[in-house]
Amino acid sequence: MAGLVQGKVALVTGAAMGIGAATAIALAREGAAVLLTDVDTATGEQTAAGIRASGGQAQFVRQDVTDEDAWPAVVAEAEARFGKLDVAVANAGIAIMCDLFSMSLSDWRKQTAVNLDGVFLTAKHCVPAMARAGGGSLVMISSVAGLQGSPNLAGYSATKGGVRLFSKSVALACAQARNGVRCNSVHPGIIETAIWTKMPSAADSRRGSNAGIDARALGSAVVPMGHHGTAAEVADGIVFLASDRSSHMTGAELVIDGGMTAGRAGANAAAPPR
Repeated sequence: MAGLVQGKVALVTGAAMGIGAATAIALAREGAAVLLTDVDTATGEQTAAGIRASGGQAQFVRQDVTDEDAWPAVVAEAEARFGKLDVAVANAGIAIMCDLFSMSLSDWRKQTAVNLDGVFLTAKHCVPAMARAGGGSLVMISSVAGLQGSPNLAGYSATKGGVRLFSKSVALACAQARNGVRCNSVHPGIIETAIWTKMPSAADSRRGSNAGIDARALGSAVVPMGHHGTAAEVADGIVFLASDRSSHMTGAELVIDGGMTAGRAGANAAAPPR
């Protein structure tokens, strides 16, 4: 039986680990050839090698998504190696947790560069390639933090809210151009990935340490379903948006948060997705 994205070619940014890696693995499992990109070369190469070892098609290319000069070569690599580009997943992102009024302009700009500039450049350079292939699907990874505010993730929320509305603008621009490209956003909630170990909690900051946040404990406390989500669960939603099963969806928001944004529960717990 053919996979959901059999014969398609996908590019996934931030694909070395977390949701990006899970997405690349899921796309390959469902029949796509995948170009993985990330700044983490060692882990990215391992992820791509694991996909190939499982019988999938995958190649890794080191990429800083904020470097526009490098983008044409990345897209050209996908087209040269696999023949075309059908799917692009703008997943690369960072989260900096801190008090709004002590956040440096440098940290604000660092998040904006990766989380917004990188997504803009993904659209700018991948949409024409997908149009050349006859159409495709652009999936932008936002967050529940792009749907509601969070006091200690103000900069992150600003960027993810920007991704949410940018995806709708791209969807309408593509529809107007009749280029066959769809664009949708994905909004994960508390998803257990390595980003939590890199992001200090308020208690850590007061102690001057960086033990990170326990995603499982947080999920149990604030997610209405009673537990955190997994990167694989988010990846399954992304595969659906990448596939022809979602052919009449564009400008839409796919929320994968265990009910966090469905009501009052978890209303102040907007959190990064990776």
